[in-house]
Amino acid sequence: MKFKKKPRITAGHRNRLKTWGVYVGSAVAAASTALHAQPAGTVEKLEKENQELRKRLDALEAAAKKEGTLPSSEPAKFPVTALSETMISGFVQSSYFYNTKEPADRKSNGYLWNTTHNSFSINKVKLTIANPPAERSGDQWDAAYRVSMIWGEDAPVLNTGSPVAGFEALREAYVEVNAPVGTGLNIKAGQLISLLNYESGDGGAANANFSQGYQWFFTGNGPAAGVQAGYTFTDWLDLKVRLQNGLYGGPVDINDSKTFLGSIGIKPCSKAWINLIGFAGDGMPVSESVSGGSVLAGFQFTEQFNVGFEFDYFVFEPVGGGSDKDLWSVGTWLGYDFTPKVGVALRGEYLDDVDGFGMKGVGFPGGGRGAASAIASPDADGDVGSLTFTLNFRPTPNLKIQPEIRYDRTSYSGGFDGSKDRVIVGAGATYLF
Repeated sequence: MKFKKKPRITAGHRNRLKTWGVYVGSAVAAASTALHAQPAGTVEKLEKENQELRKRLDALEAAAKKEGTLPSSEPAKFPVTALSETMISGFVQSSYFYNTKEPADRKSNGYLWNTTHNSFSINKVKLTIANPPAERSGDQWDAAYRVSMIWGEDAPVLNTGSPVAGFEALREAYVEVNAPVGTGLNIKAGQLISLLNYESGDGGAANANFSQGYQWFFTGNGPAAGVQAGYTFTDWLDLKVRLQNGLYGGPVDINDSKTFLGSIGIKPCSKAWINLIGFAGDGMPVSESVSGGSVLAGFQFTEQFNVGFEFDYFVFEPVGGGSDKDLWSVGTWLGYDFTPKVGVALRGEYLDDVDGFGMKGVGFPGGGRGAASAIASPDADGDVGSLTFTLNFRPTPNLKIQPEIRYDRTSYSGGFDGSKDRVIVGAGATYLF
């Protein structure tokens, strides 16, 4: 969306336009009569008077345009030039889901979205204000900015999660600069969203499945403040390197350590892409350092059929010594569009907490959930798996409706509200603007 400014012509303005027409017409008629009535010797004098009259009329017309009485032929100008390219976008998202296990506390253990069972939810309201991304060029400097905010029940999981006032609704906010080095060095500084994960944090607005997968939360990370440099070597190879507050540090660092992330993007052909990601640093608040890597990939078999893949491996190391603890996950996505308006998506994922790092003790924030949303089990370690089927219906380009059925299972004893498995059914709707 771009802001435009148009002149407004009222009835009063039209009357003034008629008045100016009478003035100009009378002046021209008078000049013509005088020219024919006077001897030839006075023609030069009359022409000089007409020129002076024309100058006075031009001056009056210019003043009228400036005052707003007459519309200006010049394009409207913004007091701040950047506003002429400002774009506003976002979406509104709501849903209803039902947990067949009917948890007594109305909170589904180990479930990321829809904080309350059997309740209509306002999942997300997202607003993005930005100008076009900085043009990558080796010839000139360019700059841009981007700010995104999210409100709603999912916001505490998606945003920084920082207790510092002023960051509660902030999803991302950064300044982007193109430095004329080689093909163009892209630099971003500010609060940046994660390089990890196949799925977007926007959920059903961007993903083929409405609910978020376990991989996005347990083997991913939230937004954090930092600086990133990106460089495109060829059409099929690019590199991103980032230095930020700890992997889970958010907008304000709580220690002197930083986390390094690097991503190599490879496009072996027009239908395939691969991202190889590595990270290391003191990513936990105080007691743990974390390192590992991810492989993300996608392949477009046909115009209708696509496949996605993700593999993650995390190693958590106690700062004061002790045994390392590993956590790994794998997931795949299948999507098929029958028509431009109707498609289906299938997601399968598996996460294994082989050393008891504590996946079961992580409670999803938001809606007063806390410990009520954690996997409750006496087991020290275990695994979690999920299979999700989603129907995508797009009756108009701006509206996306996603009925969904999801099956979750775990090896943790009684992990899901006293059970090892469950089925969650419902639907979500997103309007994009």
